[in-house]
Amino acid sequence: MAYIDIFVAPVPTANREQYKKHCVIAAKLFKEYGALSVVECWGDDVPDGKVTSFPMAVKLKEDETVVSGWLIWPDKATRNAGMAKMMEDPRMKPDVNPMPFDGQRMIYGGFIDLLES
Repeated sequence: MAYIDIFVAPVPTANREQYKKHCVIAAKLFKEYGALSVVECWGDDVPDGKVTSFPMAVKLKEDETVVSGWLIWPDKATRNAGMAKMMEDPRMKPDVNPMPFDGQRMIYGGFIDLLES
């Protein structure tokens, strides 16, 4: 059964192209380390909420856009090994591929595949 990593993050709107370049590099590496699929999404219709919302969850600032994405792995063991390799890969170091957003406000988690249709 597949294992899915899902994330939501705030990205300065002015950094869209820099973010896309970062994602292209990261996606290539994730797939090299076992991910089956990598999806990155730029927020288009992400409303503010009254109780909770994506903008509230990431403490979105006026000049930022909410992004979301997911990685599909064959299983959790492959994901754990792949993530460990990503953390050590020199191609992901900040001086080579800087993160163009505030990673402290990113929310993420690993999920077990429950239903696909």
